[in-house]
Amino acid sequence: MKAVFLDYATVGPGLDMRPLSNLLPELEIFDATEDDQVPGRIRNAEFVFANKIRLTDELLEAATCLRFIGLTATGTDNIDLEGAKKSGVAVCNIRGYCTRSVTEHVFGLLLTLTHNLHRYIADVRDGAWQLSQDFCMLTHPLRELSTMTMGIVGYGELGSGVARRARDFEMRVIISARPGSDSIGDDRVSFDDLLKQSDVISLHCPLTDQTRGLFAAEEFRKMKSSALLINTARGALIDSAALADALQSGEIAAAAIDVLPFEPPVRGDPLLDYAGDNLIITPHIAWATDRSRQDSIHELAENVAAFLRGEERNRVV
Repeated sequence: MKAVFLDYATVGPGLDMRPLSNLLPELEIFDATEDDQVPGRIRNAEFVFANKIRLTDELLEAATCLRFIGLTATGTDNIDLEGAKKSGVAVCNIRGYCTRSVTEHVFGLLLTLTHNLHRYIADVRDGAWQLSQDFCMLTHPLRELSTMTMGIVGYGELGSGVARRARDFEMRVIISARPGSDSIGDDRVSFDDLLKQSDVISLHCPLTDQTRGLFAAEEFRKMKSSALLINTARGALIDSAALADALQSGEIAAAAIDVLPFEPPVRGDPLLDYAGDNLIITPHIAWATDRSRQDSIHELAENVAAFLRGEERNRVV
């Protein structure tokens, strides 16, 4: 059974690939695959593994041997799912493999912002503490998480993991109802109410036609001026220019962004040009602890093993 991993470098290096290669001894691993190389590499493959490679209806239709696509991510926006269904190709994603990693990253960013760690570190490096009249410096506010409301948009595996940790910090947690949904209760609120009530908003929803540009100028105007926004989901959930404007004008207090609409951001992005210290940008690493990356390979292997047994596991199509 011919199998190819098209973009191993996006999850590597240094992972144990034996869980996958033991199931598929003919597995061929490519660190990267350019767009014009994809047709040739998947043409005779029965199993294709990818993280960010786009697989269109046209590509899937031409890959007549293809039986299975294994994604090394939860998101599926890079695969034409209707095309896969039409071609009879199974598509599986992986879930739950990076919950701890993402949760730790979210709270690392949140504590950095609420305790102004980045600003205090910069002050010490600039010599300000050495000139202080007192034993400590209190030049930036320190906000305690237990006084804050955490709003979560997207309440799947990752969103619920962040909610659990927020409650450990004694934060009030509210969850956005899906647009058009009537499921509003004790902790479910409308999206508008979430914008107005939250001190922190953490994004964990998929990128769809309905969520693209979910946060734009109007949404930032509805948020508290003291609010913090954290995005470890998909960059295109946020209008980058609108966020830069909101940060510059003080419509919201700060943001921590781990994802951008185009990655790597070779086309540039307004957030990359933003000079204020109320924005933290990290290069899509929230998911990527050593353990989570290895767990992604184990999850891939479990999906393949289930498929070979005629079972469905993490099936999207």
